[in-house]
Amino acid sequence: MTYETSASPAVPQTGRATPSRPRPRGNKVPEVTLYFWIIKVLCTTVGETAADLLNGKAGLGLTGVSVLMSVLLAAVLVVQFRMRVYRAGVYWLGVALISVVGTLISDNLTDTVGVPLAASTAVFAVVLAVVFVVWYRRERTLSIHHVDTNGRESFYWLAVLFTFALGTAAGDLLSERMNLGYWLSAVLFAVAIAAVALAHSALGLDAVWSFWIAYVLTRPLGASLGDYLSQPTGDGGLGLGTVVTSVVFLAVILGLVGYLSVTRKDATAPERATGRPA
Repeated sequence: MTYETSASPAVPQTGRATPSRPRPRGNKVPEVTLYFWIIKVLCTTVGETAADLLNGKAGLGLTGVSVLMSVLLAAVLVVQFRMRVYRAGVYWLGVALISVVGTLISDNLTDTVGVPLAASTAVFAVVLAVVFVVWYRRERTLSIHHVDTNGRESFYWLAVLFTFALGTAAGDLLSERMNLGYWLSAVLFAVAIAAVALAHSALGLDAVWSFWIAYVLTRPLGASLGDYLSQPTGDGGLGLGTVVTSVVFLAVILGLVGYLSVTRKDATAPERATGRPA
């Protein structure tokens, strides 16, 4: 959202032009709609399968994939921060890349450093809690309807990063301890998300916490779906492979993001974006 400034600014007696007011920024993230959750899960799935593809078939290795994805994420976030309003293409590209980076943070700690999954899950949960506490103390709001300053956007993307890291570690820990398999794991996480939605609608669970709990849970849900579709049948998957799974899901993501870019159905209304933070 922008405000128009006069084409001929008033010039006071000193001869210096009066500086125009800076353009206010609109909300930089999408509204939480059904489209949001569908694309979020799909991005998580593509992130999981793409990381496996680059790590294995492309021969980059865990370290090479981590460096590549981190550089790409940094470049996209520079563009995202320069935007004054939410743009679906840039935002969702950032989510897809941060899903890979968050996953790689957890995988590197487990596979390279040897940190137990229980320990990394606890650490990521504490770090995420710290991000929320500092975010609220600095901004006095955690509302995703008012991510309209560099500070709030920084906290938002930090929170997103550590939800992916936490979701990866917690999901791997659960699957390792319970050995449910890909399909049953996906069902379990879907039921958990449904329970959060029910707690919010029927029991009055706070909207902010409902959102972020569900956001964490969508990561292992998407990963379980991706693994189920891509892994060999002998390992409990459907055997579609990482290439086919990534391409199909990416095509759906591009279609939905293209639709939202045109219709802007998930963009915050101007009057809501300029209202008082919730």
